[in-house]
Amino acid sequence: FFSTVLFCLPGFGMTTPATVGGKIFLIFYGLIGCAGTILFFNLFLERLITVIAYVMKSCHERQLRRKGVLPHNSRRGSGTSEVDSLAGWKPSVYYVMLILCVASLIISCCASAMYTPIEGWSYFDSLYFCFVAFSTIGFGDLVSSQNIKYESQGLYRFGNFVFILMGVCCIYSLFNVISIVIKQSINWILKKLECRCCHRCQRKLFRSRRNVVMPGNVRSRRNISIETDVVNESDTDGRRLSGEMISMKDFLASNKVSLAIMQKQLSETANGYPRQMSSNSKQNGFSGGVGALAIMNNRLAETSVDR
Repeated sequence: FFSTVLFCLPGFGMTTPATVGGKIFLIFYGLIGCAGTILFFNLFLERLITVIAYVMKSCHERQLRRKGVLPHNSRRGSGTSEVDSLAGWKPSVYYVMLILCVASLIISCCASAMYTPIEGWSYFDSLYFCFVAFSTIGFGDLVSSQNIKYESQGLYRFGNFVFILMGVCCIYSLFNVISIVIKQSINWILKKLECRCCHRCQRKLFRSRRNVVMPGNVRSRRNISIETDVVNESDTDGRRLSGEMISMKDFLASNKVSLAIMQKQLSETANGYPRQMSSNSKQNGFSGGVGALAIMNNRLAETSVDR
């Protein structure tokens, strides 16, 4: 019980080392144990996302086989190709959050059904203890396994260990998913505010420069980068917004990258493969990171673009 509380980070404070040797041992013991437990939580989240991606891919291939588009004997041979084939199947953040919410509720309800008769708590107090313990808040007002003797004591301690471990694991992963949703919501709000501010500034600028004639800059109006698929607009874009007509040649030259991307997406959709996320959709202020945040950015589909 002490190791479970120490490694899973609830920190109730009911069982603590009393001697100097015990405190020194706890520093090194807790350093390795807590690091290993956090690694286990991150790997649990990564494997959960991989399982969801595999299920999505299998369901899609099964639908294609029923329609006759995909042959029945078309399966990946090696394990490396199987992992590479799951790279494009990134589940939505909201699907993962829903699964973790359901898993956390199931574990909390089952643990409360165990704590209520054994500890003598009410069911609501048991749910409260599960949330405080699983979220690593650890107030210490309610602590399990503190009586001298229990009925089926060994089985109860094992169940207590399993519920605390799995509950903290699910709540920890759920907190990381919610942090990604909050991050995307903040980016979406900032993008909306920035767009409104930019539109107002551009309107004022275009009104002051509406009748200005600047010859010789037709070809330098937009610089298109194939690597980033981003259109960099120059200062002379105000002439097009003011109602000036352009030639078909300039129109096709400025939109050739978009037409190529659309053609590629239509081809992948016809062949039954998912649409790959563009590289610029992941470039935001919170990209990269370490631990669970890096796992979410690398393995989950960014949903801020879909808003």
